[in-house]
Amino acid sequence: MAGWTRHQGLAVGLPREGIDTDQLIPARFMSAPRSAGYGGFLLHDLRMDAAGRPDTDFPLNKPEAAGASILIARRNFGGGSSREAAVYALADAGFRVVAAPSFGDIFGANCVGNGLLPARVTEAEAERLLAAAPCRLTVDLETGTIAGCGDDIAFALDPVWRLKLINGWDDIDLTAAHAEAIDAFAAARRRDAPWAWPRAAG
Repeated sequence: MAGWTRHQGLAVGLPREGIDTDQLIPARFMSAPRSAGYGGFLLHDLRMDAAGRPDTDFPLNKPEAAGASILIARRNFGGGSSREAAVYALADAGFRVVAAPSFGDIFGANCVGNGLLPARVTEAEAERLLAAAPCRLTVDLETGTIAGCGDDIAFALDPVWRLKLINGWDDIDLTAAHAEAIDAFAAARRRDAPWAWPRAAG
């Protein structure tokens, strides 16, 4: 996974709250191999009408949303089940950032694990972004800001998640970054509590 510090892209608004992972990708599509791409399944049952045709009134189906890579939504985005495929669908559809007032905990962690930023903003700021969309925004991980719709908006992000996104790290990479401290702890523990270590063979 490649790390990043700044993303510039088109933002599209999804003025709904409580978008859960089953809405992001309905379960019936999860048998498809990831190699086939999950982008076409994103929000399928909301984007399509009863006849299976694209709903022209749905925000992501409008011509001005084409090529969007930043999604603005309302609170409780990504709640529900822990399915990582919900993040795959967003990523495969070209999204790099989701800004909302709150996220499902597991969904947020899955986003970071796939290089996608869950940027937490206040409800008032989310409404401001929704009112401005579609528009081009610049999202900066180092400063923690979203710019492009007037005054910069600060977003909240766990410092460890920020580090992982900037460096393109997964959990193993994050652990490896502390290898020196881990080795030092093991050496001190071996010295201070030799009785706790298994006896060498022979």
